[in-house]
Amino acid sequence: MSRFQLRCVQDLASLPDAWDDLLARQDAPTPFMRRDFLQQLQASGSAVAESGWQACFVLLEAGDRLCAAAPLWIKAHSWGEYVFDQAWARAYAQHGLRYYPKGVLAVPFTPVPGSRLLAEDDLARATLVRQLPLLASELGLSGLHLLFGSAADAAAMPANEWARREQPQFHWQRQPAWSSFEDFLASLRADKRKKILQERRQVRESGAQMRVQRGHEIGAADWAFWARCYAATYAVRGQTPYLADDFFAACGVEWLLFSAELDGERVAASLCAWDAERGVLYGRHWGCLREIRSLHFELCYYAPLVWCLAEGAQRFEGGAQGEHKMARGLLPVATHSFHCLADDRFADAVRRFSVQEQAAVQVYEAELVARTPFR
Repeated sequence: MSRFQLRCVQDLASLPDAWDDLLARQDAPTPFMRRDFLQQLQASGSAVAESGWQACFVLLEAGDRLCAAAPLWIKAHSWGEYVFDQAWARAYAQHGLRYYPKGVLAVPFTPVPGSRLLAEDDLARATLVRQLPLLASELGLSGLHLLFGSAADAAAMPANEWARREQPQFHWQRQPAWSSFEDFLASLRADKRKKILQERRQVRESGAQMRVQRGHEIGAADWAFWARCYAATYAVRGQTPYLADDFFAACGVEWLLFSAELDGERVAASLCAWDAERGVLYGRHWGCLREIRSLHFELCYYAPLVWCLAEGAQRFEGGAQGEHKMARGLLPVATHSFHCLADDRFADAVRRFSVQEQAAVQVYEAELVARTPFR
């Protein structure tokens, strides 16, 4: 640490401009790790101490130069993470121990794989990894959890200190032979192709009309409509939405709003994020105000894939979980998280559990691959 200084930032408005410069040099930068996205999570009240997300971003500096950084959140619960550790929290409680607060290195409410440990070189990244557990101890955290990290993040994790977990997501990858949605359909097995055509026909027969809006085309009235759709998704589960209404328009992401209109009224929508630099479309959110058969599949998968094929996108990430996505041409991709617990007894138990869990998950992923929807 002789050449580095470590400091923490709680007010994300004061994150240095160099954050984005450092992010751009990583192996897997995403729009969700940019300053404006992270700052708006806090500014909108979506990820703040009152909601159980206290920012404590870690900066490793040499003089005025930002050498490494990580998005650390001090958590009072395990909601909004998409990597489940509630069983660990219960085990702590049963032994009279405190699991919360814990530290999470992640993007809140965003299960998108990408770089979490930003660094100018391997030395800076290794130094950051060594300092994180020390910082966690100073902050009184039960441990640290790096969620949906990149390959470079994984390579920096000491296996004897950080337990590794694996879970599949489902992503669509463009193939050279596909220049249209019809080409994509032709590559599928007959039963999968028939199912997709049937579901799209059901939407057409309902009379619903599709619409796509991109970036600046999405106006205030459109965002107000989207807020109703987004809230409806949580209302059916009796929950409050994670993200505030004013978050989406101000977070700096180029959004695509896919919506459906019936009888002159918009009734449902999905919201995707477009990363033009990397050619990746991210499926993020969905909501409906009126139930129409197969409309979810149209707005969340088929319309985005039609757009991807027309606009030259190379990948469509469908979000966390959901085997049903395979029938729509999205294939399993392994994602990883890493966990470092301060209590040696629990750390050892979690490492042993993770080895067993990862072996089972890899068998499951192999079974998924064998069930390919393609011919």
